[in-house]
Parts: sequence; structure tokens; C-alpha cells
Amino acid sequence: MAALVLPVGPAAVALLRYLLPYNTTDDAPSIVNKIVGDLGRSSLVIWLAYVAILTLVPGAYFVGRLTRRSTPWLTGIALFLMVPGYLSLPWTASSDVFTWSAGTAGLDPAMITKAAEATHGSTDVAGLVFVVGHVVGTVLLGIAIWRSRIVGRWAALAVAVSQPIHFVAAVVVSSHLLDLIGWGLQAVGFASVGWAILRMRDDEWQPVP
Repeated sequence: MAALVLPVGPAAVALLRYLLPYNTTDDAPSIVNKIVGDLGRSSLVIWLAYVAILTLVPGAYFVGRLTRRSTPWLTGIALFLMVPGYLSLPWTASSDVFTWSAGTAGLDPAMITKAAEATHGSTDVAGLVFVVGHVVGTVLLGIAIWRSRIVGRWAALAVAVSQPIHFVAAVVVSSHLLDLIGWGLQAVGFASVGWAILRMRDDEWQPVP
């Protein structure tokens, strides 16, 4: 189960970021108009976000379960950042769900924008926790994978650079293709860890007390 779950979350986000109908740097009216203008695509993005919400935390935990044996402190710090970051994802996705629902109901885009802009303070905090948690935490987890030598160093490097690439793609250049590559690298790196888990003996994965 661990081996199967590991790449699912990052892969779901990679597809989500590639299919996203708007750019992260767009203003609120543009985001609303682009979501309402392509409700089918937006619905697929929301489903992918739901898959990611269910699988990102278990995936990070399964990787950490291996790396903590040789790098306990680094793994602990990485998961301390990543888990709250991933758990904040529903808050960051809530505005897209609202916009899709309002657009499907046929509400005026101007009114949808006005309502979407009236966010609760916890949403802003969740956005900050998500960004810092998953970007910095994933870099640290990639370093933990490198130092633990559980997989080839190419896989550790793929995980470590994945989220800086995503940050550049989402904030600096607004490239959906580059975002796909960034999250895709994390999915590939996690899949490599999953393959390493499959090759373990049962007592290596779950030591007998």
C-alpha cells in the first residue's frame, strides 16, 4: 500500500497544476472568469485536489518512515513542515470549489468575485503554511533521502529540486508545463522510494519487536 500511495499525491498535483485553467498570479476577476468559463476542466482540477488531499500526508509519512532511521532530526523537521502544509491544502482549494459551485449555479461572475475576495483570515494563514511547509519541507526531505541512501541519489535530487521548480513556475514565470515537471519530479522520486519499499523484506519494513 505504501509503495502504491507514495507517487499518487504528487502526480495528482502535477496534473492539477498543468490543467489549472488560470495562472496563480492572476487577479481575482480573471481567476473567477477562467474557472466559470471552463467548468468541466475546473471540476477535474477539484477532483485531482481531493485525491492529493487524501494521499500527500501518507506519502510523506511513508518516506519519513525510512529516512528517520539514519536521519531522524532532519526527517522530523521535514515532516513537521510538510504535514501541516499538506493539511492546509483544503483551505487553499476551498475558493476554487466555491467559485465552481457558484458558476455552476449560474451566478454573476462579478458577484462571485466579490464573495471570493471576502476570505477568512485562516485562509491566508493556511496559504502561508502550505507554501512554506511543502516547499521547504520537501527540500529537507530530499536531503534526508540523499543522506539515508535508501534510493539512488538521482531520486533524492529529484525530490529536493521539485518544489523550488514548482515555486518558480507558480510565482515567477507562471508556466503550467514547468509546474508539471516540478511536481512530476517529486512523483518520480517518491515512486523510486516505493520501489525500494517493495524490495524490502517484511521485517525490514516492520521490524519485529
